[in-house]
Amino acid sequence: MANVALRKAVKRFGNVEVIHGIDLQLEHGEFVVFVGPSGCGKSTLLRMIAGLEELTEGEVHIGDRDVTEMAAVDRGIAMVFQSYALYPHMTVEENMGFGLRMNGVDKATVKSKVDAAAKTLQLDQLLDRKPKNLSGGQRQRVAIGRAIVRDPDVFLFDEPLSNLDAELRVEMRLQIARLHKQLDTTMIYVTHDQVEAMTMADKIVVLKLGHVEQVGSPLELYTHPDNIFVAGFIGSPGMNFITGSIVSAAATGTTVALDDGTEATMPINSAGASAGDAITLGLRPEDMQDNTGDFNLTMNVEVTERLGGTTYLYGKCCGLDNFVVERPGADMTRTGDTVTLNVAGSSCYLFDANGQAFRRLV
Repeated sequence: MANVALRKAVKRFGNVEVIHGIDLQLEHGEFVVFVGPSGCGKSTLLRMIAGLEELTEGEVHIGDRDVTEMAAVDRGIAMVFQSYALYPHMTVEENMGFGLRMNGVDKATVKSKVDAAAKTLQLDQLLDRKPKNLSGGQRQRVAIGRAIVRDPDVFLFDEPLSNLDAELRVEMRLQIARLHKQLDTTMIYVTHDQVEAMTMADKIVVLKLGHVEQVGSPLELYTHPDNIFVAGFIGSPGMNFITGSIVSAAATGTTVALDDGTEATMPINSAGASAGDAITLGLRPEDMQDNTGDFNLTMNVEVTERLGGTTYLYGKCCGLDNFVVERPGADMTRTGDTVTLNVAGSSCYLFDANGQAFRRLV
């Protein structure tokens, strides 16, 4: 069973600590995504699991083995990088089988494994081509095939789709998700793109400055973020944040006053808070429609983006200059309009002065 565990993992470069004592348990067969902004430590953490970066402190376990001191080649992992790293003078077949040949695997076994992987990745008609004759998506599939033939316990992906255009990224996301179901093995995937994380993962690990901010399923992180960082990072477009203060606090509900004078009551447990405490109200762009709500906000629309099935409105609301609202594609709001936003209390998020989330009751 290819469980992966990090135990108080620390990484320092000189005197600079970039990974801060991370404990993490990943179960066999999960598709786990490490996500966060540039510099958060997600690729470093992946490389520590792979054995390409030594831990300064702590342990890495894969299955029932402590692999902390093992070389990368002995860990039972296969890694797919952002760059395809294909040998230009070799064919697809030769690139996919190269690692096996270097390990002394007999020709018949190499051919069998390469043929099986090529069929899975729809490369079986391209085995005689060289990389220069392949598209970006095909090259990335060859790199994935090279990993598959090794039959690893764990697959590691380090931003493998970053070099592809938007259409190919969608196609490859589907390919990798299908591959995970077929192989039924553990996959750990690094990306800065939260859309990739939301659409592919069984479990998301949100990182910030070398710390784990939250671990959970995509829906858990979307509906119950632990803090304002996760709330703002998960979801596209990002959540709107409005400052204000608490009017009344209770375990059964909270009333707040926003800085523009609007009062709103919402089913959020704020037990322990006090009247007058500073808060931040979070509203997702998709949660403000033209139906009845518990309170209203006024927005001055400055930009409209029409994407066919969806329209985005950008403008000023509650003192914010870049407030965003999602509407159906047929919405006829125009630049310069003033619109009333109806907000249900059940769609609100609330954060204390330290950015920690109050518990939603819905």
